[in-house]
Amino acid sequence: MGVPFDDFNFNRQILNAIADAGYTETTPIQEKAFPPILNGQDVMGIAQTGTGKTAAYVLPILMKLKYAQGNDARALILSPTRELAMQIEENIRSFAANTDLRTVLLYGGLGPKTQIENLKKGVDIIVATPGRYMDLYLDGHIHTKALQILVLDEADKMMDMGFMPQINRILEVVPRKRQNLLFSATMSDKIQMLSANFLEFPTVIEVTPQATPAQTVTQVIYHVPNVKTKINLLKKLLDRNEEIKKLIIFTKTRVAAEDVYKFLVRKFDDQQVKVLHANKGQNTRINSINSFKNDDIKILVATDVASRGIDVSDVSHVINFDVPIVIEDYVHRIGRTGRAYQSGEAITFCNPAEEYYVGKIEKLIRQKIPVLSMPGDVFNEETPYEERQEQAREIDMQKRRDDPDFKGAFHEKKERVEKAPKLSHKQQLSKKHGKPKTTRGKAIRKRK
Repeated sequence: MGVPFDDFNFNRQILNAIADAGYTETTPIQEKAFPPILNGQDVMGIAQTGTGKTAAYVLPILMKLKYAQGNDARALILSPTRELAMQIEENIRSFAANTDLRTVLLYGGLGPKTQIENLKKGVDIIVATPGRYMDLYLDGHIHTKALQILVLDEADKMMDMGFMPQINRILEVVPRKRQNLLFSATMSDKIQMLSANFLEFPTVIEVTPQATPAQTVTQVIYHVPNVKTKINLLKKLLDRNEEIKKLIIFTKTRVAAEDVYKFLVRKFDDQQVKVLHANKGQNTRINSINSFKNDDIKILVATDVASRGIDVSDVSHVINFDVPIVIEDYVHRIGRTGRAYQSGEAITFCNPAEEYYVGKIEKLIRQKIPVLSMPGDVFNEETPYEERQEQAREIDMQKRRDDPDFKGAFHEKKERVEKAPKLSHKQQLSKKHGKPKTTRGKAIRKRK
């Protein structure tokens, strides 16, 4: 286990706040990150979700800033989603409770008026999504001169979500002399490129082999032919499993999330289930997360917008209704359970077109996920024609991705359609003799 927080150079105000929050020992990422961050070094941290990563950088930042000073932020923490930004800000408020440090939270999806008013009151730490931060900077509400520390949290997700143009613009406007901290759950080639541009001789901290799920999470897969059978299996697991105390069900799309939600509402009523995806309004999303955290609801259905930054420590189960196409999201999804050294279970439903991604996930996490047989009493629906076609098209695309010379069934069909139709002997003759006549006619008209 970890070492006591007293072993580090934290002042009494911070140590009391840590104790009040119920923490006694550091996690591995905290133990390794505290000394170099307190020492002013650039740090690159690779840590799976649920390992205490936020506190690993928040506590040293609070220690370095100590007390409120001036009007402009001295630390900026950038996050890919508003949910994660809210989570970080909550952590800061908890750990800075005994200090006078001021934190302002900036994110899109609602008017900026209140956020601008909060900035005007004076700020020490800004927690923001990149787009909203840049908007308020360009409108003249943010001054960067005082900035000393810049943090990119969940940097891999920021890159996946296309935030790099905003990140690069922010890097252009903040002071060159600053401390940089970059945290990511995976170490991809993109992340290495970003770190080369962003960090100066960084201390690299990797607390587990990259993209390894928490050891406390049990993982299993069911091979399920289609959506209807997935619903039948979900029903059976929910009927049977007394151990499911708190469950997140992840889907690939908003439409799938709504479909699963509607099914669950019929089964449980809307007092026990909420749905979370990008089409939901900001207040609805906040209320759904808070209801889930406070045990007002048992089941949360979500797209990957919710797979990071929701720090709910007692999620007993995660069900991947669909296998994620961005394979790194698998690690983040199942990281919602088995947090804070508790055990959890991650169950994945996989149709024939998703087996390709499971193979890639197993390569990423460097382990085989055990396959369970479908329970005998789950009704196996026949796959509808459209869904069968969609799966075949997806499998073709996967094969073509791995082998550019592969000619799939759909590819050949397309080629046949594109070829000119075969003409009869009569049509060929009329085509042969008809063309010059038209051309000559045009030429005569032109001369006139």
